[in-house]
Amino acid sequence: MNTFGIVFRVSLFGESHGPAIGVTVDGCSPGIPLKTEDLTSDLARRKSGRKGTTPRKEGDIPEILTGVKDGYTTGAPITIITRNTEMDPSVYDAADSLPRPGHADFVSKVKYSGFTDHRGGGHFSGRITWGLVVAGVIAKKVLHNVNIAAKIIEAGGSKDVDSAVNNAMKSGDTIGGIIECRIKNLMIGLGEPFFYSAESAISQIIFSIPAVKGIEFGSGFASAKMKGSAHNDPIIDETGKTSSNNAGGINGGITNGNELIFRISVKPTSSTGLEQETYDFRKKSMSKLQVTGRHDTCIALRIPVIVEAAAAIALSDLLMIDRGIHGAR
Repeated sequence: MNTFGIVFRVSLFGESHGPAIGVTVDGCSPGIPLKTEDLTSDLARRKSGRKGTTPRKEGDIPEILTGVKDGYTTGAPITIITRNTEMDPSVYDAADSLPRPGHADFVSKVKYSGFTDHRGGGHFSGRITWGLVVAGVIAKKVLHNVNIAAKIIEAGGSKDVDSAVNNAMKSGDTIGGIIECRIKNLMIGLGEPFFYSAESAISQIIFSIPAVKGIEFGSGFASAKMKGSAHNDPIIDETGKTSSNNAGGINGGITNGNELIFRISVKPTSSTGLEQETYDFRKKSMSKLQVTGRHDTCIALRIPVIVEAAAAIALSDLLMIDRGIHGAR
């Protein structure tokens, strides 16, 4: 399905080489100020342009179609689109018989009986995350003063991101990376155990971002090597502040008021410049494949703002659920 959320619901639509892509946000409160100018800063952070990103340059100009009047949300579903202009579908003609390793070409063809649009990855493309970023801007407004900041802290196994990207570009190959997200000023009490805990909600939408392969909160996998006495975070005052933060700001699936911290792993871009092998469904044998088109050397460079948006969407939904429960008491 293409919708996330219980109260604050986000639906993505469109294909990479279709006429437009977009997002519909339902369940948003009325009276929130929203103009196209509010979207441009985060959308610019997602765009290509930095060394190691795709040369495809889309305008990404947002068009607000519904749910906003005179600069304020109306309470009705908000639909925002952008037109695709820089398409070159011809380079994907071979994907029907020569599925690209690491891509969704083969599985989507089977799942959708051969009717899927594989141009540029179609609906599986990272381009569709444009809608996540737009919805994230709205979600950040719902969260008010909550500060969400993500950054790439490692690429290709190196802390020197620029050097790692340069080396990958010289080799013609691609690399992945690690992104850390820190969330401050978050209220205590968000999260609905068991199946919609704070970790569950964030993880679910984070894994909707193409190329994400793992997530950890607080001390994460390192906690498996720790003693319980060292991993526990002592509470040091009446606000719930802790002297350490191995829990990453969440206890029992509920935010505890401390900084919420998580990290994600991003795999290397599947479209590498090196020659690969794949099964040729037309010839019924293995065949050489040279992927063409415009691709990122390190897609992780463009993902931090998407991670921020995804986290904001999940937390906004949890906030609205929490308000509904407490309002009924």
